[in-house]
Amino acid sequence: MIADVIAVVLLLAVTAYVCAGGTDYGAGFWDLLAGGARRGRRPRWLIDHAMAPVWEVNNVWLIFVLVILWTGFPVLFERLFLAMWLPLALAAVGIVLRGAGFALRKPAQRLAGRRLYGAMFAVSSLLTPFFLGVAAGGVASGRVTAHASPSVDAWAHPFPVLFGLLAVAATALLGAVFLAADARRFDAPDLDAYFRRRALAALGAVAVLAVVTLVVAHDDAAHVWHGLTHGVGLFFAVVAAVSTLVTAWLVLRTSGAWSRVSVVAVVASAVIAWGMAQRPYLVPTSLTVADGAGADTTLRWLGLVTLVALVVVLPAVAVLYWLDTHGELESLTDADLRAGTGDER
Repeated sequence: MIADVIAVVLLLAVTAYVCAGGTDYGAGFWDLLAGGARRGRRPRWLIDHAMAPVWEVNNVWLIFVLVILWTGFPVLFERLFLAMWLPLALAAVGIVLRGAGFALRKPAQRLAGRRLYGAMFAVSSLLTPFFLGVAAGGVASGRVTAHASPSVDAWAHPFPVLFGLLAVAATALLGAVFLAADARRFDAPDLDAYFRRRALAALGAVAVLAVVTLVVAHDDAAHVWHGLTHGVGLFFAVVAAVSTLVTAWLVLRTSGAWSRVSVVAVVASAVIAWGMAQRPYLVPTSLTVADGAGADTTLRWLGLVTLVALVVVLPAVAVLYWLDTHGELESLTDADLRAGTGDER
């Protein structure tokens, strides 16, 4: 019973990281596609100012996921990092390079340095969610087994790759919707329209990739496919589909605050649907939650630590997000965006 509770906590932590960290990855994705120095200057200024107050705190959720994984489910942790060492290593390198690029591109004095750090940030924002998604897809496909060899055989298949592409599209969707809302808050109507167009494109990509991934799952991840088309998994999949339609309607109506809520509902429901579809397995169909869990004493202490963390950390993070989305952390106007000549590349 305690193992099932900790498994739900792990799923919720993954969901929090995908939604919070995914928004930042999405901002970096649009930074990559913003164009040259002149055309991309205003979008990049908005991206920098929107991310700066909260981008680092999103890694709290990733650390929380890792702690729960290696203490609560050590068998899964071992299998995952043996079978998926390459995509996970590339994702870890991407996280480091992304943070370095974002932190260093502003103070860089030379144009070549700003271009280098900007490229590090933008490219890593694309590759990191892709490889994290590939690793998750490898788990969902059931290839992370005790006999899986640490090679491309564990992840270089259609379903994990589609999972990675879907992760990139989901982060792009989150980033575009949140940036459009920030543009309205900063009274920049041209950037509002700019990112709303991209949000609709990303929404279409997410819908298409989700359908294709579900079709491929029928043969490549049969247990997950069955879970997504029945029971609780189906319920959350339907919630994700309905939220997708609501998000499209809200983006077309330029409803900033509610579009953020609906797009988070899209991604969160999809992640929870995946988790529910795997029940009762951590790795379909070779490792159950009970078999992969640590000792009961460890799980009880982990549950206590989680409860303390929720009481102490969650309110602080919630206040930080509220202050950021209400413009309390930094004053920025459209005039500031137009004056951003220091970010030439």
